[in-house]
Amino acid sequence: MISDVTDPSLAETGLARVRWAEGQMPVLRSIRERFTRERPLAGLRVGACLHVTTETANLMIALKAAGASVALCASNPLSTQDDVAAALTGEFGIPTFAIKGEDELTYYRHIESVLATRPNITMDDGCDLVNVLHTRHAAQLEDVRGGTEATTTGVIRLRAMVRDGQLRFPVVAVNEALTKHMFDNRYGTGQSTLDGLIRATNVLLAGQTFVVCGYGWCGRGLATRAHGMGAQVIVTEVDPARALEALMDGYRVMPLIEACKVADVIITVTGDLNVVDKQHFQAMKDGCIVANSGHFDDEVNIPALRALSRAHRTARPLVEEYELRDGRRIYLLAEGRVLNLASAEGHPATVMDMSFANQALCAVYIAQHADALAPGVYDVPEDIDQEVARLKLASLGVRIDELTDEQRRYLASWDTGT
Repeated sequence: MISDVTDPSLAETGLARVRWAEGQMPVLRSIRERFTRERPLAGLRVGACLHVTTETANLMIALKAAGASVALCASNPLSTQDDVAAALTGEFGIPTFAIKGEDELTYYRHIESVLATRPNITMDDGCDLVNVLHTRHAAQLEDVRGGTEATTTGVIRLRAMVRDGQLRFPVVAVNEALTKHMFDNRYGTGQSTLDGLIRATNVLLAGQTFVVCGYGWCGRGLATRAHGMGAQVIVTEVDPARALEALMDGYRVMPLIEACKVADVIITVTGDLNVVDKQHFQAMKDGCIVANSGHFDDEVNIPALRALSRAHRTARPLVEEYELRDGRRIYLLAEGRVLNLASAEGHPATVMDMSFANQALCAVYIAQHADALAPGVYDVPEDIDQEVARLKLASLGVRIDELTDEQRRYLASWDTGT
């Protein structure tokens, strides 16, 4: 099958980077070795819409080792690593449709290219593949056994489809696994977002007033790491329990309209629409940096920013300067798209090792259990989540205690008291 990548000659460079990531992904590597022996996906077609990175490449290689026919496209126009895309198609024979900076027309053409393989299992990051499948290719739904979803935004969209009676097959919400959101979202997003910010701007974080919009797992990780770099962190929230948690974690908590007046940096990690809006731009001080590390570019109202501006220029790669009518300047990073992947390399491979181990094992779970699952959104089975954690600990040389039979009986009893 023909792929669509920027430059096939980048394959050798991409291969070296894929191999480097493989060395930091021992859990997925051990799963791939098992897949090679057992071939649990033999005869099945997997269609994936994911960030095309070195870590994703190792997941695709593992799925191919399991016997699947795999096709991959990008889940974000700016997150593709072009050398990795070239390596996947040139070195591993995996059809890949991804070009960094591709326009919207190309983005959806690439999704169509993956769907043209008539996948039996979908693997999504943001629900675009599933959405296009349901809205434009309903006749193909009979081929699909089920799918997986990797991110909060996609899970939100899938649950909306369930609510409206539209989802036609079972999807495992890999994002909800403890070994995904507690580590990938918190440690991965926390570190890689700051990496993207620093690569794009080279700002010193120490002493900066740093606003985190949203205190879910991603927000927790981002706030912790910004604080560790010496920033003065403010958290904005709409959920009172999370706001209270942020306060008790030692951060200032206030409405965004108030935080904007003192912010040097504002980063959104909410998954919602127009979190930074017209009134916020109007309240920002000169030189404020605005970015989004959520999945879509909807969290920052970019049309409103353009309408308020009298001039616009590129200050640095992936840094756009908007000059407001009163002369204040606001800097938007990575076109308001997912900062940690657009301006940096995304999560470290060590973290993605667990996330993609979940993806691989859940694909096998779907293959083996889809007939017993009604259309809907399912949590990752606990035994898979626990197995990933055990494998990760083993790869780190860490041993833990086990319950004795006496302790198990005690925990299962109800008649023992004071």
